[in-house]
Amino acid sequence: MTDRSFNQPLGGNDMPRFAGPATMMRLPSQTTAEGLDVCFVGVPIDIGSSNRSGTRHGPRQIRAESCMIRPYNMATRAKPFESLQVADIGDVAINTFDLKKTVGIIEKAYDGILAHNCIPLTLGGDHTLTLPILRAMKKKHGPVALIHIDAHADINDEMFGEKIAHGTPFRRAVEEGLIDPKRYCLIGIRGTAYGREDWDFAAANGIRIIPIAEFHARGAEDVMAEAREIVGTGPVYVTYDIDFVDPTFAPGTGTPEVGGPNSWQALQVARGLRGLDVVGADLVEVSPPFDPAGGTAWLGISLMFEMLCVMAEQVAKRRAG
Repeated sequence: MTDRSFNQPLGGNDMPRFAGPATMMRLPSQTTAEGLDVCFVGVPIDIGSSNRSGTRHGPRQIRAESCMIRPYNMATRAKPFESLQVADIGDVAINTFDLKKTVGIIEKAYDGILAHNCIPLTLGGDHTLTLPILRAMKKKHGPVALIHIDAHADINDEMFGEKIAHGTPFRRAVEEGLIDPKRYCLIGIRGTAYGREDWDFAAANGIRIIPIAEFHARGAEDVMAEAREIVGTGPVYVTYDIDFVDPTFAPGTGTPEVGGPNSWQALQVARGLRGLDVVGADLVEVSPPFDPAGGTAWLGISLMFEMLCVMAEQVAKRRAG
């Protein structure tokens, strides 16, 4: 029986799916993370994007599509709302006109979330947002392990002379000691490049890259088994860029790359996080102008629900001692 002391999504038999509050899964909202095990939080940013803008609208469209998520995971049998206190705490009030100030605003917001011992599950927003989140994570947990699921490495040194952009966050994260590069697994990169610099930087720092050809050859389950081994038992942050998925299934993104996995494989990757101590996660680069029908956002919230289910298992283990 469900313990009603935990917040519950508003069900489709209580209110039509097309109505009710415009929160994640039509959960209750609150202004801070106080009292929560996990919070949904939006970061509506696209001023770090290098190609097609529009990810500022990602959190809103993901919330809109989330009304179709039901509370029971038929694949894993997880029931996250029977063990987690979850709410939507809204969006970070970014500065639309200043990327560097926005990075500071995001870091401060996540300092506040983590002060409540709450696990943030973030709706993006371009990939720049992960850097300030990792800065906050280090203050709470020390250098964390990282599982990075993406069509691009995002370890450029700079873009147009700028050190902060959606293609640079993980170079900065390594340089600043926010993550342990030997516990960093990057899955899915593909497409064209300007050279081998990403690979050279990764090799020099002990980062494990699993390119898309290897992913397809081995399969999601085998790849995720290796990823779990790499990150180990300590705190791990998960960043999931929707452009990891082939644009046939996720066209609504700013920098699409052909040859990616299908939606089923994308779900397998998220389920492959089970057993890890996930202290935070994000789903980034959903750009609604390039998929107005919402299919990309629908896949995005489906992946976020899988990550929430993973978090529920870990919180339950922690409570059990």
